[in-house]
Amino acid sequence: MDFNVKKLASGAGLFLTRAVQFTEEKLGQAEKTELDAQFENLMSRADCTKHWTEKIYRQTEVLLQPNPSARIEEFLFEKLDWKVPSRVTNAELLGQYMQDAAKEFDLGTPYGNTLEKVGECEKRLGEAEREFLQTSAISFLTPLRNFLEGDWRTISKERRLLENLRLDLDACKTRVKKAKVAEAKAATAPDFQETRPRNYVLSASASAAEHELRIAQTEFDRQAEVTRLLLEGISSTHVNHLRCLHEFVEAQAAYYKQCHLHMQELQKELGRLPNAFALNSTNAIATPSMVTEGSSSPVETDTLKIEEVQAPATGTRKARVLYDYDAADSSELSLLADELITVYTVPGMDSDWLIGEKGNHKGKVPVTYLELLS
Repeated sequence: MDFNVKKLASGAGLFLTRAVQFTEEKLGQAEKTELDAQFENLMSRADCTKHWTEKIYRQTEVLLQPNPSARIEEFLFEKLDWKVPSRVTNAELLGQYMQDAAKEFDLGTPYGNTLEKVGECEKRLGEAEREFLQTSAISFLTPLRNFLEGDWRTISKERRLLENLRLDLDACKTRVKKAKVAEAKAATAPDFQETRPRNYVLSASASAAEHELRIAQTEFDRQAEVTRLLLEGISSTHVNHLRCLHEFVEAQAAYYKQCHLHMQELQKELGRLPNAFALNSTNAIATPSMVTEGSSSPVETDTLKIEEVQAPATGTRKARVLYDYDAADSSELSLLADELITVYTVPGMDSDWLIGEKGNHKGKVPVTYLELLS
């Protein structure tokens, strides 16, 4: 109990000494040991690294999981060392709803068939998203979190210890300075009536203060070297984070490429499906009472010979191809992404298609694969 009280009193005295030294420095009444410029640059660089790493980490979390409730739940599961439950992505859930709706609407109808195919594609997009989230969390988020919760905490702890030792060192310097001033003052006006001359006591006090100063200087120098080594390790942290950033970009590029391929495949499938509006107009035209002289029937449209179609004098437009397209038959025109073609319409043709020309080749092209230019 006596030992604990003494330790507590010693700690309180040390804290008070540091507080007095800190306050006097702020008031300009005490000198402060300054670190060298290189050391200051290392600390500034470390602070900058921590600041931006934390911001990038938090925003990446938001990107990968926009739902704040889900992020809090995952955080609690990790802290409790529980397995984070697997979640269905929004795209997968949408795809499941579309497929369920397709069964209700009958897969034999154009709408039901389209819902089934789009739902299947949405599920594939959701699976790709889940794989991207897992890869990004392991290759990018985890290293950033390890730095913030591991390396940076160690650096902060050593820097706090260095600051405390600096306050102790400056307090010792102040005591030595005061002891020497008092010793010099006593030497100029000695009191011979005292049984023990005051300058002898002050000299012993100055010697003790100088001894404490040497010890404080040694501890400060040793801690400064330890802190410097940790701060210099920030360069290795940057190299590690650079590698993780490259892995994140690769994962993101692979994810978007996979999504792009899925959507291209879906567009090709939808382009070959019968359109509900076209079917309705076909049924309407097939009614004998609605066929008038000079109008084109579905049979005439279906049996349209592409080589006989002539470009109109006016009404042609330029179009840029958005995606590659493989012609399903001889009446269609194969396309390559980013190439420019000339397009126009002909009477009686489905609104989802245009006649496209490039060089000496001509054929039907789907509107959804084109960007019409002015």
